[in-house]
Amino acid sequence: MEFNIRVAQREDMVQVITLIKELALFEKEPGAVEITAENLERDGFNENPLFHCFVAEVKDKIVGMALVYPRYSTWKGRTIHLEDLIINEKMRGTGIGSALFTEVIKYGNELGVKRIEWAVLDWNEPAIKFYEKNGANVMRDWDVVQLDETGIKNYISKL
Repeated sequence: MEFNIRVAQREDMVQVITLIKELALFEKEPGAVEITAENLERDGFNENPLFHCFVAEVKDKIVGMALVYPRYSTWKGRTIHLEDLIINEKMRGTGIGSALFTEVIKYGNELGVKRIEWAVLDWNEPAIKFYEKNGANVMRDWDVVQLDETGIKNYISKL
């Protein structure tokens, strides 16, 4: 199958948001996506973009994406976080995921980061096997901790 990997453009965000919603459905949280294509356009394509995105195209249709953003480790220094690597369900197993993953690794290397990090659901064994096969350390003894918008407001209200 012939496909093209490239840096995302503002006009791609309409198709990117479709992939994000597809991922939410796969992760059993179909109603969790609050952002819009307009949010992505505003946040990723301005003077100080909050993220960098790669897309995979087949016949001018976006079928995959990888979105990363900068982080900083007090132990390592500059890092990037891979927020999502999404491949349209019909396109999985075609090499597109590997190509996007490679592009993220090359990008991190070009930036000179000390680490590329991401989260994976503990039940997503195909993804875990893919990452481990490619040299990633899946740290199963760490838990992801989040304070959502409601939690933030509740905390602040107690001050």
